[in-house]
Amino acid sequence: MTQEDYSFPMIIGGKIFINNKFVDPIATATSTVYNGKNNTIITDKHSICCVEDVDNAVAAAHAALNGPWSEFTGLQRAKCLYKFADLLEKNAKEAAYYESICSGRVMDRLSTEVPWIADVIRYYAGWADKLEGEYLQDDDGFVKIVRHEPIGVCGGITPWNGPLMVLVMKAAPALAVGNTFLLKPPEKSPLSSLFAASLLQQAGFPDGVFNVVTGDGTTGALISGHTGINMVSFTGSVEVGRKIAAAANASNMKRVTLELGGKSPAIIFPDAELQTAIKWASIGVTMNAGQVCVAPSRVYVHESIADAVIAGVKEEFERLGSTLGLDPQESGTNFGPVIDRSQYERVHKYIEEGIKDATLVTGGYRYEKDGNYIPPTLFTDPDPKASIYQDEIFGPVLCIRRFSEEEEVIKLANNTSYGLAAYIFTEDMKRVFRLSKRLEAGTVGVNAVNMLFPNAPFGGYKSSGVGKELGKYPLRDYSATKTIYIKTRD
Repeated sequence: MTQEDYSFPMIIGGKIFINNKFVDPIATATSTVYNGKNNTIITDKHSICCVEDVDNAVAAAHAALNGPWSEFTGLQRAKCLYKFADLLEKNAKEAAYYESICSGRVMDRLSTEVPWIADVIRYYAGWADKLEGEYLQDDDGFVKIVRHEPIGVCGGITPWNGPLMVLVMKAAPALAVGNTFLLKPPEKSPLSSLFAASLLQQAGFPDGVFNVVTGDGTTGALISGHTGINMVSFTGSVEVGRKIAAAANASNMKRVTLELGGKSPAIIFPDAELQTAIKWASIGVTMNAGQVCVAPSRVYVHESIADAVIAGVKEEFERLGSTLGLDPQESGTNFGPVIDRSQYERVHKYIEEGIKDATLVTGGYRYEKDGNYIPPTLFTDPDPKASIYQDEIFGPVLCIRRFSEEEEVIKLANNTSYGLAAYIFTEDMKRVFRLSKRLEAGTVGVNAVNMLFPNAPFGGYKSSGVGKELGKYPLRDYSATKTIYIKTRD
């Protein structure tokens, strides 16, 4: 399978998507998108949209919001979403390919992920005609009616490590409620989002309901600060999330939801099923080459089983390391490169610092052939202040630390500014309920890691963000609540 297998020049030719059409942007600035497996150029025409492009997309979204889309019933919106899900699943291989060539994500993983993404759309399609208001009694002389209405034009800014998944996590609930949407996909991995946009007209969405402008952080800043946008949802780093929140507040105080990553702990107790714990600890931080916000990059192992767990993880890491260089677009590959050379160098800088602050067990070396492949790297006994222990690295780097008492490990797990996910490995259900209440994380996994569910909320505590994605909770984030009162007696 090669790029030439697909006749889709518009998504690599620098065009943007407005009013259900691929059009030339006004902006002339461009950037280059690379293939992570060999650093070859996919396109050097990726447009960096300017203020006029964003204005045009916002105008299209407002026209749709006040036009045909506003007349769609919930059932009609649902039918569009169901059709979109069917089209995406029908074209899953193509969608996966466009994501894989930019991001380096392996096709085998994406081949199962795209149908799951389609199911997320179907989940929100099911909500579109079931959105309720409230009627409050007139015992005080007033009938009160509470309506939940579309908030307006919503902006989404998505990350390069899972752009198609995050697009749907943001856009599907927004569209189910009746909003219109403006997307800025990641400049490093934009193609799967543009491909998805190409399916929207066939799904029945009116012109302007969903628009795409491409670009880098400057384009994202235009969306965050645009007074014609009523809400912005961002997934990415804490640093950029703070800037987006500030720009949103300084413009029209638009609503903001943020998913900002983590440094997630996993705790393995002596009664855990050992091979299960080793498997998930290894998978968790090597999935997508470690570029996963919920990756369990800090693993705490009870001292009585620590040597066995370290040996098991080391063996699995070295097995994956022996596959470096395999083509992520080929079937059978399950460990690919990081997205580009800058990320490769960033991760290796952490590894070089980690060698000074912890014990390197395996990995850590530089892959000298083509591509941005980094071997799974295992450290033990890190200095508590070490950057590999404190920071979100976004690469296949794991720290294992021993513990002796439950109270001790709870404090260690919570001692971070992040709070996205945490994991427990144990067969003791009393311990599960005891710890899950005390761990400061938006998601707690038991005997498994890195799981998402269409019907269960996802989002973090502390610096890991504001708001939720998945489940019913985002429907309120994308809604404006209105109270109407009617005087019934003098």
